[in-house]
Amino acid sequence: MPRVTVYPPDEQGGRRVRIDGEIAGRAFSLGDVVEFLRRAGADVEDTDVVRAEWIEWRGGGPLVWDH
Repeated sequence: MPRVTVYPPDEQGGRRVRIDGEIAGRAFSLGDVVEFLRRAGADVEDTDVVRAEWIEWRGGGPLVWDH
């Protein structure tokens, strides 16, 4: 699986997502993280992302989207 870092929410509630060292975009929901991972070639669902040990959630876990 790819190495993923999801950064803390910004003022608008977006979280930067980095996949294998590259910025994938800004997520505003768990679904956005799933979509970025699918675009990167990972076959994942929402539940996979919530439980994934290979995702580093900074500034709150997968349910934190407010600054």
